[in-house]
Amino acid sequence: MPRKRITRAAAALAAVAATALVLSACTKVEEGEEAASTFPENDIRLIIQANPGGGSDLSSRALATELEGILGVSVIPENMPGAAGALAMEYVGAQDPDGYVIGFAPVEIAMLNTTQSANVLPEDFDLLGQIMLAPGVVTVGANSGIETLEDLVTQAESGAVTVANSGAGSIWEAATIGLGDATGADFTPVPYDGGATAVAAAASGETVAAVSGLGEALAQGEAVRILAVLNDERHPDAEDVPTADEAIGEDVVFGGWGGIYAPKGLPDDVKTELEAAVKEAVESDTYQQFQKDAGNLVVYRDSAEWTTFVDEQFDLFKDLLGLSLIHI
Repeated sequence: MPRKRITRAAAALAAVAATALVLSACTKVEEGEEAASTFPENDIRLIIQANPGGGSDLSSRALATELEGILGVSVIPENMPGAAGALAMEYVGAQDPDGYVIGFAPVEIAMLNTTQSANVLPEDFDLLGQIMLAPGVVTVGANSGIETLEDLVTQAESGAVTVANSGAGSIWEAATIGLGDATGADFTPVPYDGGATAVAAAASGETVAAVSGLGEALAQGEAVRILAVLNDERHPDAEDVPTADEAIGEDVVFGGWGGIYAPKGLPDDVKTELEAAVKEAVESDTYQQFQKDAGNLVVYRDSAEWTTFVDEQFDLFKDLLGLSLIHI
């Protein structure tokens, strides 16, 4: 009898222990699932590298409005201009990678290390997704006598042709250098304070041509002639303007793209949540209409695609602008 009672007691204890293990395992899974689903719990700051009212600022704020509805927290735009965007990018890169500080990254994220020796390298960030593209265009004054991009290139093959851009180290200066590199023509970049001023210089004849965004060229109306769009397809707001490839047989593609990025090292669940939210925001009707009204293209690339693209752009600008800076 004692032996049977001991055996039964041991069996009972074993059953209790097994039940406790099962409950413990279930509790751990539930706790893990709950922990993975808590982001975001706090407001998110969206750092913008430019002053209020510009293209980067307006695109960022339009996206922030959509992100708030998707993520269920406030997404607070915060302007931090300075050093052509390097100030904001270096700041974002120094924050904790917890997802509560993100930023808008313009094309300069792939340029500043080369043009200004800034501590800005694409590999030092988590790139969450591209959200827009503003393709470049080449314009001349309506009374310049230059009818086509081929005419402009021919003139530049005979002697230096001045081309206005939005500022030293800008994407439009890089586009001018790239056009010259592709054609072998002699284009001299002339920096101005902004794209609108640059196009106005071409319209008045102060320079022979200008490279800018389409919106800045269209704003000059009949004072300018748009010779080509620097994209792989025509722009829906200027369907009669050929691409550079169509005009001269050279695939010259430059644009003012932008996207959302974060400090390097986001937890996997946070990165997944933010990437999905950016994608959903870009696909919203409201955001798409905003970019259309602004004269931009809605071009979305996910984290992996955009990372590859930015790395390629970094190498392009390093080769293109690094060489040009050596010669200056």
